[in-house]
Amino acid sequence: MKTTLIKEILVSEPDGRTVTIYGWVRTKRETKNLVFVQINDGSCFASIQATFDRDNGLPAEIENELKKITTGASVQITGKLVPSPASGQAVEVNASEVTVLGEAPAETYPLQKKNHSLEFLREIAHLRPRTNTFGAVARMRSQMAFAIHSFYQERGFNYVHTPIITASDCEGAGEMFQVTTLDLERIARDGAAAIAKGDTGVDFSKDFFGKPANLTVSGQLEAETYAMALSRVYTFGPTFRAENSNTTRHLAEFWMVEPEVAFHDLHANMDLAEDFVKYLMKWALEKCAEDMKFFDERIQPGLIKTLTEVANADFARVTYTDAMVELEKNAAAFEFKPFWGCDLQSEHERYLTEKVYKRPVMLYNYPKDIKAFYMKLNEDGKTVRAVDVLVPGLGELIGGSEREENLEKLEKRITDMGLKIEDYWWYLDLRRFGSVPHAGFGLGFERLLLYITGMGNIRDVIPYPRAPKLADF
Repeated sequence: MKTTLIKEILVSEPDGRTVTIYGWVRTKRETKNLVFVQINDGSCFASIQATFDRDNGLPAEIENELKKITTGASVQITGKLVPSPASGQAVEVNASEVTVLGEAPAETYPLQKKNHSLEFLREIAHLRPRTNTFGAVARMRSQMAFAIHSFYQERGFNYVHTPIITASDCEGAGEMFQVTTLDLERIARDGAAAIAKGDTGVDFSKDFFGKPANLTVSGQLEAETYAMALSRVYTFGPTFRAENSNTTRHLAEFWMVEPEVAFHDLHANMDLAEDFVKYLMKWALEKCAEDMKFFDERIQPGLIKTLTEVANADFARVTYTDAMVELEKNAAAFEFKPFWGCDLQSEHERYLTEKVYKRPVMLYNYPKDIKAFYMKLNEDGKTVRAVDVLVPGLGELIGGSEREENLEKLEKRITDMGLKIEDYWWYLDLRRFGSVPHAGFGLGFERLLLYITGMGNIRDVIPYPRAPKLADF
């Protein structure tokens, strides 16, 4: 069965040629002499209308098939492509054949022609891609993934697949999902007896990997090993954090984009991040115009204007210390009072981008105590060469740094943060053998999608969200 996508048919000349369309019915409407069926196959936002004319009588088999058609049914319709007299569409199908491939009884199909809340649609995540909103989100997700690969491939980066299972904690935060084949039910059952005997440990030598293992929180450390050989690399894959944050901005499973570049310092890293953000904004605006129009009109008015301004802006580059001065001037305006050494909250980030600098801000040189162990220490001994890219309307979009390439300094940071040197022996080897300055950053893919679609909840920009107490489907 060879099919033609509806998005290709909609831009065709209405020259009367015969076409066959496949898709799911959005609506069916009848008058005395006409039956109008709107069909969508997900290839674009717009549907195509098929019209059945009863003036000259329709064969009984067609009438029988029309009776089966309800919202959600899948159909195959053949007819002539003709100009449409209806407003808002250039072509329609003057239908002569119809086959219902799969019925969707109105009494049980949950997606009827009415507004459904996003909360309800999360409960039927297997069906929500058929709605206008989630069809548009899915197409944007696909397009932006392609944009990411295009950006890095055009600049000579190599795509590296980093492991999902790891024995290293990249962030040092400990919020990781453990992977084990040990009998957890037995451990839980026998735990009290073991403790009574003084046996409080778990024998990981009997586990699958012979040591504690977890789902990765980042591919960065492994990406660095390849940057030390291929110069420019990037990862793009799933990451996992067991952070008990039940908010509109957090997921337990999400995708990360992490470029890593040898012979780069912090400022070169900022140049790359700014180019990357602008490239993604322009891609969304230019190549996804139809879906972006929907998001701008129905989800977040003014979205296109915001993204256009970001795409054309010169990003402000501001030190953490200078930004803190601005925030402390207006401390009374914030729920969380800012002070030097604090981790910025979303309200602080948005204040800087929307009130103070009125454009995207690249905030750099953060206090070392609130950043990860691998970030390069500045000469002042108090700050590290970290950078966060903040955008109006969201806050942080990217976080990155120049990496510490000095072996002794990195070993001290690992020890000072209570981590085990032996867990990072291979990472430290990169500093023993041909170490070079290098830098990189991470962009959360779902956070990017949240920004460019205007959706209010991060669970609505990933097909099947994973969050505390949520692992359905």
